[in-house]
Amino acid sequence: MIRVVCLLIGYMFGLIQTSYILGRIKGIDIREYGSGNAGTTNTLRVLGKKAGLIVFLVDLFKTIIPVALTGIIIANTPLNDKYGDMIYLLKLYTGLGAVLGHNFPFYLKFKGGKGIAASGGMILGYHWIFVPIDFVIFFGTFALTHYVSLASILLLFGFFVQMVIMAIFGWSFFAGLTTAVTVEICILTFIISFMAIFRHRANIKRLLDGCERKTYLGKKKSEQ
Repeated sequence: MIRVVCLLIGYMFGLIQTSYILGRIKGIDIREYGSGNAGTTNTLRVLGKKAGLIVFLVDLFKTIIPVALTGIIIANTPLNDKYGDMIYLLKLYTGLGAVLGHNFPFYLKFKGGKGIAASGGMILGYHWIFVPIDFVIFFGTFALTHYVSLASILLLFGFFVQMVIMAIFGWSFFAGLTTAVTVEICILTFIISFMAIFRHRANIKRLLDGCERKTYLGKKKSEQ
């Protein structure tokens, strides 16, 4: 039951559709412009850098906050007596819920974004140990290629690989966890990562075909 509660709490936070809201303020449905994706990159291209930054930050923190709060509440309330050894599992359920809320908002007929900023927020709110490597993976890939899609795919793939390696060797928070909880954490991480990669399947095809659009944050405009 606690898993479902965490999933639902995360989903409610994920329903904050920042790009859609900003688009409506500007008189458009962001999903009908550009790539049709209700996320940071499409907002950047359609509404400009300021709007893109706002979407990125809000989508980031709408996952950081519930994931971090899940851990804080469990660790500092009587819930710790029963669920203390499941904190990192429950934080992951909250993060999954937030990503699902972002990707599949019920009030927009389940048509949301691809969940990369939300997934990034989940990683930031989950545990600091993932941050350095994932930071280098995402921003390093983007700086070298200017492909947001490739950076996003590698970010989530890297997160999954790190989690599995840590689980195998019992590093960090995995130390002392039961086998069942460890396996469940790895399964959830796979689901989150696979979902992000699957939602980029069209981008993957364009990358392979050499026609994926690049994004530049400087003066140079994005390529078609």
